[in-house]
Amino acid sequence: MKRIIALALVAIFGLSAYAADAKGVTITHWYWADTPAYSQTMQKMAADFTATNAKGITVVAQEYPWDGGGYSEMLFRTAMGGGGPDTSSAKLTSTPLFTANKLWVDLDPFVKAWNDRDLINTALYDTIRGAGANKGLFLMPWNTQVLYVYYRPSMFKAVGISVPKTYADFLEACKKLTRDTNGDGKTDVYGFGMRGAKGGQEPWGSFVWGRGGSFKDLASPASIQGMQDYMDLFKNGYAPPTAPTDGFNEIIANFKSGKTAMTIHHIGSSSGMMSTFGDDVAAFAFPGGVGRWTSMGDTENVMLSGCKNKEAAFEWLAYLATGKGQETWCTVTGNVPVSKAVQQLPAFQNSKFMKVSIEAAPFAGIFPILDTTTEWINNIWPNTIAAALMGKISAAEAMKQLQVGLWGK
Repeated sequence: MKRIIALALVAIFGLSAYAADAKGVTITHWYWADTPAYSQTMQKMAADFTATNAKGITVVAQEYPWDGGGYSEMLFRTAMGGGGPDTSSAKLTSTPLFTANKLWVDLDPFVKAWNDRDLINTALYDTIRGAGANKGLFLMPWNTQVLYVYYRPSMFKAVGISVPKTYADFLEACKKLTRDTNGDGKTDVYGFGMRGAKGGQEPWGSFVWGRGGSFKDLASPASIQGMQDYMDLFKNGYAPPTAPTDGFNEIIANFKSGKTAMTIHHIGSSSGMMSTFGDDVAAFAFPGGVGRWTSMGDTENVMLSGCKNKEAAFEWLAYLATGKGQETWCTVTGNVPVSKAVQQLPAFQNSKFMKVSIEAAPFAGIFPILDTTTEWINNIWPNTIAAALMGKISAAEAMKQLQVGLWGK
């Protein structure tokens, strides 16, 4: 039967059976590393795969700097010139550029024949396909970062509330957690640490979806209501007065100083939070209402079209996605595993922040990847949000501007 399936794959997709051409080949893999520890880990993983795979495949891992996204540009130029690696780390946001020039291999045929395919959540496959306009699976899942809500259990206890289970509960918690704790008539603890500056579009998206809106139609009544909720938090004084200009550093500083009771970020901030508060910090997944969404950051892997040993290359990508490489990398980096089996390991289940990240992963997604997205994120969104929060434009006017800025109409 396996032989029949393999021959069918050859006929339909031009693939050979896994074991047929993999033995004795070398795969070159490019990657970036945020720290020396990450770099050392990738080299160890390449050596481990080379030593343990049953098909004699050798992986040579070559490191290049991320350079603020310059890595993607360098990979593109090299591939367009006919060079480059067999496989590479990549971001979802790069999909349109590479697929438009047919530089990445559609991995769907490989995944369909892969025994471990169901170890990865269907929602993640769908997100990846969506980045390529649903024309194929051009990236192999590797690891993610998922936004969730940090909160102070002691503050929740002080006002007699529990972790919000619904979107409406969350809005009510923002109100109840806003307090004058010293009796001087001034608010000194705000319920929600709002990020109005660049980067704030990610937590803001949860409000749009919570009301049943979506990024496809930002001017819909539901999307506008989500925007109104966001504006009302600021208007009613449940977020700091600096919120329109607060970025990452400000929301984290406000939370750590006790100025805010809740704020939104991912697991990358957890060690700093625990250093500050010890046990008096926890997290929960942003709760759903009519809809539910949170933002996902990603690092995936791709196979370049110039790869001559695609079956061997996929073996390496599979090792990173669901094999030992998945466990090793996520353990060292603290990123969220994409493999359901790795997610269930004690090291991940016993981490309260990792556990919340895993809980939120099935409804995590990304913003539409369009030619307008970069300008929308960097300028249109923060400028429009600032005007809305300061009362210069209505929620409907703001969402119309955001709709036109992103979609052109």
